[in-house]
Amino acid sequence: MSKSYEEINDKIRSGKAVVYTAEEVIDIVRKKGVEKAAEEVDVVTTGTFGAMCSSGAFVNFGHASPPIRMTDIELNGVKVDGGLAAVDTYIGATALSDPKSGYGGAHVIEDLIAGKKIHLHATGPGTDCYVRKSIDTYITIDDINDAFLYNPRNCYQNYSVATNTSDKTIYTYMGKLLPRMKNASFSSAGQLSPLLNDPHLETIGMGTRIFLGGGEGYVSWPGTQYKTNVEEVNGVPVAGARTLALIGDMKQMDSKFVRGLDITGYGISMAVGIGIPIPILNADIMKRCAISDSEIFADMVDYSQPVNRPAMARYSYEQLRSGKVEYQGKTVRTSSLSSYSGARKVANLLKDWIESKEFTLNKPVMSFPKDVKLKKLEERGC
Repeated sequence: MSKSYEEINDKIRSGKAVVYTAEEVIDIVRKKGVEKAAEEVDVVTTGTFGAMCSSGAFVNFGHASPPIRMTDIELNGVKVDGGLAAVDTYIGATALSDPKSGYGGAHVIEDLIAGKKIHLHATGPGTDCYVRKSIDTYITIDDINDAFLYNPRNCYQNYSVATNTSDKTIYTYMGKLLPRMKNASFSSAGQLSPLLNDPHLETIGMGTRIFLGGGEGYVSWPGTQYKTNVEEVNGVPVAGARTLALIGDMKQMDSKFVRGLDITGYGISMAVGIGIPIPILNADIMKRCAISDSEIFADMVDYSQPVNRPAMARYSYEQLRSGKVEYQGKTVRTSSLSSYSGARKVANLLKDWIESKEFTLNKPVMSFPKDVKLKKLEERGC
């Protein structure tokens, strides 16, 4: 049994496509078997909604009169990149204003999407063609020419479980970790997560149309820190592996799905809602989409160690979501940094779009590498 993108899109356009979320399809496959389910199901929607620090937005303000070449730019007091063309900038999600304010680039992006007024202050050197040296004004997303997310690393394919064996509390991008393993945190939507349902990226590549921040987006490239040489269990990596670079028009987005975060003791990050549709082209893809939290595992590591964090133990997402795990006779409380309910909303919204004939699937124009190892930064002399 096999289907094509064209056949599935024809069914979407006619309103006849059978669509389930990755959570719903688990029971379908259990009841009907993989082959029968693959015949009946056309698309499985996935979702994730969690902190994704490697995110940001390109913005073009438009030219003032007289014109200015902006080299130092602040948005709501947050310093953003002036190293582009005259009135372009890139807002990094983790860019800061006052470190104590809890407000950064991610919050600027959220506020822009929400339609709020943003204070723009910019200066430049003044040149013969850009004579103006400063500008101070307010903008909204409707006032500017272009605003689009370009996120270099999103949708991490699994991630380690973080704990802390030291005698002091530590503050990390995985949240607050209490001393002597009093807690552990994880960050994945598990059975709903896009890259855990298509672990070898058979249907995901450059040009894949996705749900991004409440609007339509696309996969643009392999994400930074993309790697494939990770141990697998049930065909799925047990640690961070593949990632995606994503792009989408902020003017279509909803601030419910793009949220600025201030992670205590660590700093600014941005929560992004992402949903990827997986076309059921054959039974093998159907089988992988039916993976459940009990079959997906992650390694726990000690974040109090600055380097070389070996795996201490391995747990399924079913165990992690129960709220506690056992380690060498000790009960460790667990919690998720990402929102499973948010991931479910994303997957269901994307399902609604497809069933309403508002969203068709793109066949990737380029597949991503199958064999990639990460390089490490080395300190070297001249």
